[in-house]
Amino acid sequence: MAFELPPLPYDYDALEPHIDEQTMRVHHDKHHQAYVDNANAALEGTPLADKPVEHVLTNLETLPDDKQAAVRNNAGGHVNHSLFWEIMGPDGGGEPSGRLADAINDLWGGLDELKKAMNDNGVKRFGSGWTWLVHDGTGLALYSTPNQDSPLLNDDFAILGIDVWEHAYYLKYQNRRPDYLEAWWSVVNWDAVAKNFDRAVAELGAPAT
Repeated sequence: MAFELPPLPYDYDALEPHIDEQTMRVHHDKHHQAYVDNANAALEGTPLADKPVEHVLTNLETLPDDKQAAVRNNAGGHVNHSLFWEIMGPDGGGEPSGRLADAINDLWGGLDELKKAMNDNGVKRFGSGWTWLVHDGTGLALYSTPNQDSPLLNDDFAILGIDVWEHAYYLKYQNRRPDYLEAWWSVVNWDAVAKNFDRAVAELGAPAT
């Protein structure tokens, strides 16, 4: 079936004061809806119409050349934002636990160093994009992507991604992207992130670190 906008799993104002209500309304209802609508329009009449978004993004080369950029951008925006809403929550912040915490400690020596590295990737992303924690089939890795490029394009499993497009923060933080990134960790839903990690390990048949 065609892509649909997933409901926000909490109230628009639930992430205050770190992310304001108006930003959440515009970001979810306008920007994400536009990605859904544009992806569906670009896919209409193609062999990938009605396929899951993961299948679409890993089979872009089967589309006509004049469709690929629109699908890459808009289906990518859909899958990225669908993850983004789920890994935030009103009772966010704190620290991860269990296997995810162990993997972070093994690779970065603790959560603070992971945050610094992810924030640095986000600050240095020129223009618009995302900063990611992914599982690449061998373990956790960090990088950023431009625009709405999804880790699926690299055959990676997204564990945690922070949107650094201006529409994600400009109403509250203006041009202060570092302040937004620092504040974002107060709304991260570590239980959801840990579930992504466990699913990645299970699906990829990969070691946890």
